[in-house]
Amino acid sequence: MGTYLIYGGNGGIGLAIARTLADDGHDLHLVGRDGDRLSEVAAELGAGHSVADVTDPDQIARAAGEAGDDLAGLVYAVGTINLKPLGRMTGDDFLTDFRVNAAGAALAVQASLDALKAGEGGSVLLFSSVAVSQGFAAHASVSMAKGAVEGLTRALAAELAPKVRVNAIAPSLTATPLAASMTASEQMAKAIAGMHAIPRLGSAEDHAALARVLLTDAGGWITGQVIGVDGGRSSLRTKG
Repeated sequence: MGTYLIYGGNGGIGLAIARTLADDGHDLHLVGRDGDRLSEVAAELGAGHSVADVTDPDQIARAAGEAGDDLAGLVYAVGTINLKPLGRMTGDDFLTDFRVNAAGAALAVQASLDALKAGEGGSVLLFSSVAVSQGFAAHASVSMAKGAVEGLTRALAAELAPKVRVNAIAPSLTATPLAASMTASEQMAKAIAGMHAIPRLGSAEDHAALARVLLTDAGGWITGQVIGVDGGRSSLRTKG
């Protein structure tokens, strides 16, 4: 069936997707920066793994090679939450957010292009953010970077069709380690949850459920889409 290559495979959403695919019997290759955690998760799931920094093209190329030459899919579940007012942002802030969120995604797909086209073809899943469709204060850098991911999703879906499908999920705030700075306060978490039509924070499993569809034959006629898994926040107002 081919292997699923998951960047950020030891993170919150990436790990939930990995566990979902492993439960379905798929082979996995996980990529992350934390070697100890990555090794532990890979052993749990019977997966291959590579330690790599997505801001380094050579490390991405090595990870892609180690994943093999026949991929059923690629997940790029790597991101940043760098929230500052514009006046406090630096050039390095903008460049780092872009490299991690957008350029890293493009380089990851590029490095695995032949493997994704092998056999019957593969599926790519990227991650945007509800902050692209909704204007949030102090989100200039991450919104800009994730907006680039949405453009990349559509461009690659057009370029790689029909052999490779490319889609993105746009989450609202999800209770993962990456978001701990925003969810650690019970009061803040409750306030943010209340802004959603379905008044709770997202879970990694919410995204894994849709990922299972988009990455497999169940989503075989879906490509070029950015789909919100956001409790309705991108389009609904139930108060005011």
